Amino acid sequence: MTRTVGILGGGQLARMMVLAGAPQGLRFELFDPAADACAGQLAPLQVAAFDDEAALAAFAAKVDVVTFDFENVPAHSARFLAERVPVYPNPDALAVAQDRLSEKTLFRELGIPLPPFADIRSRDELAARVGEFGLPCILKTRRLGYDGKGQFRLRREADIDAAWTALGAQVERTGLILEGFVAFDREVSVVAVRGRDGEFRAWPVTGNWHVDGVLSVSLAPAVLSPAQQQAAIGYARTLAERLDYVGVFALELFCRGDELLANEMAPRVHNSGHWTIEGSETSQFENHLRAVLGLPLGDTRMLGHACMLNWIGAMPDATAVLAQPGGHWHDYGKQPRDGRKVGHATLRNDDAAALAAGLEAVGKQLDRGDQVAPAADALRA
Repeated sequence: MTRTVGILGGGQLARMMVLAGAPQGLRFELFDPAADACAGQLAPLQVAAFDDEAALAAFAAKVDVVTFDFENVPAHSARFLAERVPVYPNPDALAVAQDRLSEKTLFRELGIPLPPFADIRSRDELAARVGEFGLPCILKTRRLGYDGKGQFRLRREADIDAAWTALGAQVERTGLILEGFVAFDREVSVVAVRGRDGEFRAWPVTGNWHVDGVLSVSLAPAVLSPAQQQAAIGYARTLAERLDYVGVFALELFCRGDELLANEMAPRVHNSGHWTIEGSETSQFENHLRAVLGLPLGDTRMLGHACMLNWIGAMPDATAVLAQPGGHWHDYGKQPRDGRKVGHATLRNDDAAALAAGLEAVGKQLDRGDQVAPAADALRA
């Protein structure tokens, strides 16, 4: 019997789910407020606001299970749907991940190390906490922030007023949280999956580099000790089990020496896991669909080494990537726009040194040498 998966959100993550599900004979229905949502090029798209209950009820009637590609889908909309059709991940897990304060409080309860944090409700409380945490530190909205949005870094005491001017008005709408700054050596993420039956699997920990708060390059596997790999995946398992999570998620971490500190959780398939499409036995997108449908999970072992390059704003010429052995190209079908994720490329190779050389060649041709250099250096380490 053909099954239909409903996806709240119609962006590139939904698009890649549709592509992963086609070989399994799955059908898809998409729900997004934007008529030009790029996944709508591949599957039927219902255009409506996420809080339109009549539209949500009609959507639920057409699908066998619902998931989402966007963590800012209102949790109450997910709960509305869950009364009519199975929804995975569950709405409670979504709600926790949507609120940085709830998320970090849960990390602390589970014994997952993390930087200091505090709920901020006034300018005076901000000043007091800055004095306690020390500078630099970061003021963020508790909700609706991603890719560096909704944040203000305080570097000196004079920044307290500037930060409050920039974000203070959001205190009633989204809430605010102050986080201690981590002078980290590198950033990594665990992309993991948990099935309906509780089966848990994780891909090798991925190393990440950002530009202006947006992911630029991801390398797998990350350069970590076996103990760090084990600890990172253990934190992800603990989190998934506490939340009774079903599907793929990512846990982002800071590395500082031998220490790992949690940054945040993304309750969905994740940008840093795009390399799994070509670099793993089973991609994050296929395993997410397997999980939400109650099917056995696929093997998450790597196939050699892989590096993902994000394309932001506009697509470059594909020739440099496709000329490389193991070069793969992904165009999301979006109109160019500053700051917009419009595509990615993955380079895969069994040999680390060969992958490093390929990255450097691509970086030189596309004027991204500075961005790919850390990944190439890590491959040669």
